[in-house]
Amino acid sequence: MLEGERCGQWGCAVTDLVPALLGAPRFLIEPARSLTDYHRLRRKVFVDEQGLFAGSDLDDRDGDARTIVLEARSSDGALLGGVRLGPVSDGPDIGWWQGGRLVVDPAVRGAQRIGPALVQAACAAAEQAGALRFDATVQSRFRRMFERLGWQPVRAVTVAGRPHHLMRWPVGRIAGLAAATKNPLGGLLDGLNPGGAGFVGDDGAPVPGSDLIAACDAILPSMVERDPDWAGWCAVLVNLNDLAAMGAEPVGLLNAVGARDATAAAKVLGGLRRAAEAYGIPILGGHTQLGVPAALSATALGRAAAPVPGGGGRVGHRVRLTVDLGGGWRPGYQGRQWDSTSWREPGELRQMQGFVAAARPAAAKDVSMAGIAGTLGMLAEASGCGAVLDVDAVPRPAAATMGDWLTCFPGFAMLTTGPQRPAPTGPAVTAECGELIAGTGVSLRWPDGETTTAVPGGVTGMGAAA
Repeated sequence: MLEGERCGQWGCAVTDLVPALLGAPRFLIEPARSLTDYHRLRRKVFVDEQGLFAGSDLDDRDGDARTIVLEARSSDGALLGGVRLGPVSDGPDIGWWQGGRLVVDPAVRGAQRIGPALVQAACAAAEQAGALRFDATVQSRFRRMFERLGWQPVRAVTVAGRPHHLMRWPVGRIAGLAAATKNPLGGLLDGLNPGGAGFVGDDGAPVPGSDLIAACDAILPSMVERDPDWAGWCAVLVNLNDLAAMGAEPVGLLNAVGARDATAAAKVLGGLRRAAEAYGIPILGGHTQLGVPAALSATALGRAAAPVPGGGGRVGHRVRLTVDLGGGWRPGYQGRQWDSTSWREPGELRQMQGFVAAARPAAAKDVSMAGIAGTLGMLAEASGCGAVLDVDAVPRPAAATMGDWLTCFPGFAMLTTGPQRPAPTGPAVTAECGELIAGTGVSLRWPDGETTTAVPGGVTGMGAAA
């Protein structure tokens, strides 16, 4: 199979990412059409010129079908340079990738900055393929070039008897999602004390003087417009997830729908009705307005005599993820919304929803639009600590890259910490995949013991719950 064909299944169409320009196009970086020229150039440089290898520099990464090779070619098709990248492990791809064998033809080194352009293209391709850690071991004389491109030095190493340096590209995908979706909340909600003492940062709020829990969520207007039935389903799903995370039994739902006409409103209400029937919750009432832009919000009420807080974690508590891996990406939302619920039987849905109430963990939080890692950061922040997530222990469907999985909305997923009772999870699976630690933010821990920063500090700025 040609390398370009292999690259296609990883979705690394980078021809639009790095057309290197110096006044006019001088070269184009794209997936390799054939590996023959690239391997020939590597031999010329690494074996004949530099003497780093005897006979051949080929290794097992060259035989891995997941390896991507990017080439820089001139306008007349001549190979100017290349680089390879791919998963480090021979097993399942957990989002740990490595770049290497960066090579530029000696005849064109320097002036056109082909090497830096290939490095930047490799970073883009790795992130597009779902990598959350991207390393490269480079000759020490090139360390400064990588640092200028934004790479971070890790440590000095020796390769083939020559001084090298392990460098790491700072993948900011998780932190960027947290910044876009949750970081402004602390300032916006200052003085409102949402949730009340002990429950600040929870998605549901105890109603004073009662055993009621209230939760309210709005659906993105663009989603209501594009996929109204799914939007209606999700309005029920996200609110009931909020109640379930607090161990509450749902008792009723209210909704507010805005639509351009009755036909559009009927599609939204159809999704609401289907979900309410599946989850066994009555729609108590609401408000419908026609002749307006698409809008949808819902409020759910539940009962819990002793709500489970999102901020009940403590340093040393193990982190567990309970998640439904069934289903697949919602059409039109690839990499962003995993639909594990719309096809489930009512009994399966209700058993998953009752998990936290039966387990009674010290802390629980349903995974929201901040994704698994961002939501863990919210739980840790409300608990007054930080967290570390063991990447290779996170349950994940085969159809999702680790980058997508840790940043998507996964349908049904609960993070819990501390002691908890054995409880049925229905079709969902549970795994220990991290711990709460002193400090702030979230780190990813990898099989080699290295950690990388996912979220550098508090996610919402709302602070500890108590």
